[in-house]
Amino acid sequence: MECKPRIEKEHKKEMMAVQDSMDVLSGKWKISIISSICYYNKRRFSDILSDIDGISNKMLSKELKELEINKLVKRTVLDTQPVTVQYELTAHGLTLKTLINNLVEWGIQHRKEIVGN
Repeated sequence: MECKPRIEKEHKKEMMAVQDSMDVLSGKWKISIISSICYYNKRRFSDILSDIDGISNKMLSKELKELEINKLVKRTVLDTQPVTVQYELTAHGLTLKTLINNLVEWGIQHRKEIVGN
């Protein structure tokens, strides 16, 4: 894949779009959280927590709230004993599925490039 030259106005618009995307998805955890939910469709808080090494309860809660604010994740409280909270990607969040799949493929290839099979 080749990066094609752009006219200045188009380039500025694309750079703004990249910045907007990075503002929503930046940080150490958001992509991993989205990936965890995306793989299973619906995930409980504890399942996401166990999927992601090193994230704390507090940080996961904070990141999920931000993803909810950005309309990428939907939070549902289930009427169970004890109460269960479930997360799923919204229709808008599901648009990231291709990006997640591309990151998985790139990550596998990158690891092979750097450390071999």
